Amino acid sequence: MRVIELFAGAGGLGMGISKAGFRPAQIVEWDRWCCDTIRENRRAKTGGIGHWPEPIEGDIRQLDFRAHEGRIDLVSGGPPCQPFSLGGKHRAHADTRDMWPEAVRVVRETRPRAFVFENVKGLTRASFATYLAHIVHQLTHPELTPLPGEEWPEHLARLERHHTAHGGRDGLRYNVVHRVLNAANHGVPQRRERVVFVGFRADLGIEWSFPDETHSLDALLWSQVRSLDYWDRHKIAKRDRTMDARLHARGMSLLEKPRASPWRTVRDAIGDLPDPELRPIEAATHLNHRFQGGARSYVGHTGSPLDEPAKTLKAGVHGVPGGENMLCRPDGGVRYFSVRESARLQTFPDDYRFHGSWSESMRQLGNAVPVELAKVVAKNVARHLTSA
Repeated sequence: MRVIELFAGAGGLGMGISKAGFRPAQIVEWDRWCCDTIRENRRAKTGGIGHWPEPIEGDIRQLDFRAHEGRIDLVSGGPPCQPFSLGGKHRAHADTRDMWPEAVRVVRETRPRAFVFENVKGLTRASFATYLAHIVHQLTHPELTPLPGEEWPEHLARLERHHTAHGGRDGLRYNVVHRVLNAANHGVPQRRERVVFVGFRADLGIEWSFPDETHSLDALLWSQVRSLDYWDRHKIAKRDRTMDARLHARGMSLLEKPRASPWRTVRDAIGDLPDPELRPIEAATHLNHRFQGGARSYVGHTGSPLDEPAKTLKAGVHGVPGGENMLCRPDGGVRYFSVRESARLQTFPDDYRFHGSWSESMRQLGNAVPVELAKVVAKNVARHLTSA
């Protein structure tokens, strides 16, 4: 099955979709550093993307996708999220970085059997509710484009009228669902919430819902507080088994073992890597695994505990936010995650190379979709498309 990947970034979403069985027909990304990362891994055949086409580096607004009409199974991507990010300026539809109209245009021009788009959780904030409805209605009826001079609230009203008139069954139509997914609930060692949009072309008659969650906090706490399996597996001495008091109390309140698998922790993800600060020579044998100094803890920015899933890695507006991208050691000390450790937390394969400095690589990782989360969603979509 063929996919067009838009706003590809460093390749997290696209890689997960490829792992689910889709083959990229076109990859589009405007950022040169991200394109260099994809090119380097494509040429080296690392990260499993040797079959990817050369990425198109440029402004999506200058590209025409009509040559792919009827030949694409899936369109995917993460339209730039700064207008809606909690770390951004919250300008939403007034922000020229809002690329949702372009995502809708590509769906309109290619008429794929399905699409998968993702964005930051901030898009679901109450203050953006009306614009979120506008996005969903545009994805549902991509051929109903804005009229010359028509502002987005007027366009939304026209979309609503069209949708309620006989179900809007005329023209190209998609059945669209969206949900905020926490990557930790799907086996990613990071508390990372993203809103995911999935749409199937209405004529396919596909019934679909998001995949069930497979991992849980309670299952992790059971293994740490009740069965002690977690500590035994990592060979942690009893005196070093430190936990947040509230989480310990929650674990003690559990009466039976949860059916889900335990949330994966920072230790689960990076425990086998040598500490780049304490063992720099050994660390240097691992790709992109180098100590970065300057980390400091302050109120609201205390780093990620070793025995919990990581906090959400962030790219930041002006450089890299310290707190979100730091490891908090059991003794209270902090240091920045290396690029390789951050890649592990985003479930990129160990042979995947990131192009650019530490801060540039961390920016790419902070904007990325966890590979395994993308794979979970895409495998479910692929299964339904195959049986349609």
